Amino acid sequence: MKRQVGFNDGGAHQPQSASGISRRELLRSAVILGAGSLLPAAGLTAQLASSDSASKAGRIDIHNHLTPPILLQTVGADALGGFAKWTPEQALAAMEQSGVTTGITSVPPHYDPATVDRIARGCNEYAARLAADHPGKFGVFAFMPMPHIDVTVREIEYAYDTLKVDGIGMYTNYGDKWLGDPYFNPVFEELERRKAIVFTHPISADCCKDLIKGIGDGAIEWQTDTTRAIAQMIFGGAAARYPNVRMIWSHGGGTMPYLIERFTGMAKSPRLASKFPGGFEAAAGKFYYDTAQVANPAAMSALTKVVPLSQILFGTDYPARTLADHVKGLKECGVFGPKELQQIDRENALALLPRFRT
Repeated sequence: MKRQVGFNDGGAHQPQSASGISRRELLRSAVILGAGSLLPAAGLTAQLASSDSASKAGRIDIHNHLTPPILLQTVGADALGGFAKWTPEQALAAMEQSGVTTGITSVPPHYDPATVDRIARGCNEYAARLAADHPGKFGVFAFMPMPHIDVTVREIEYAYDTLKVDGIGMYTNYGDKWLGDPYFNPVFEELERRKAIVFTHPISADCCKDLIKGIGDGAIEWQTDTTRAIAQMIFGGAAARYPNVRMIWSHGGGTMPYLIERFTGMAKSPRLASKFPGGFEAAAGKFYYDTAQVANPAAMSALTKVVPLSQILFGTDYPARTLADHVKGLKECGVFGPKELQQIDRENALALLPRFRT
């Protein structure tokens, strides 16, 4: 399968041009030229007028999946499960019903190293086009062709310099290596240079697929894998080497909050104490954590004991779970008051993504 033909930058994505055409309009035109085969022609400009008008400030969903056509065509509906049925119209309707103004999109958890470098460009151009067609409604965490280092660095450059994405999306592991492994240093050096936002999502590592018959990896293993990646980033030194890379961990950091006593003890050990003068909590408290699949009293109580409220972001895992589930769960968990909910729902995300401030 051939890589989708991209559009050239040609200076089109500068701020306001001399002709008065906005950066958004130029981006939309450029993406249409480069990814025209990815969306049906009908409906591409629908709702643009209404989208351009200022909308009431609402929630920002940092963990909102989309299914680009090239992904569906490459891996098939069976492999994607419920994600195969995703449509922009359904996503917008769900957001409207739950008071979500903006969804920051990322590719759902499916990983095939044999095809990932062929689909990344098409996925990212589709996501950029979706965002341009619905201004303010969608953001983009670009899909990376990891673990292919050189291709990934080039895709980071294209995603930021041409598509003007909001951040980068990565999985917690790639086969037998977790984020923070020295193998990924060239990628993180580029991300550090750009002070990038990196949204992470767990996926099954080679070691740990289908460990318990009848229990899907998403129920247990993915939360553990997130914890492995957090531990690797911190104890392996990557978090300190790349302090300007702003990491977001899905699902409340997985099992990390429940292992805090063990991690705290490790950070205080003679071997590591000099590297962690503020302890493990100080290092973990610099990361961000979303509320997807953990909007409940136990998880939110634990997470707030480990990290500051400023580091918690509203996320839903849509369409794997509904937005309404998370709005209800956070309101009823008994951990947050109205002001704290507003901070989680919107304000914390705006600190990372100020362009969505209305």
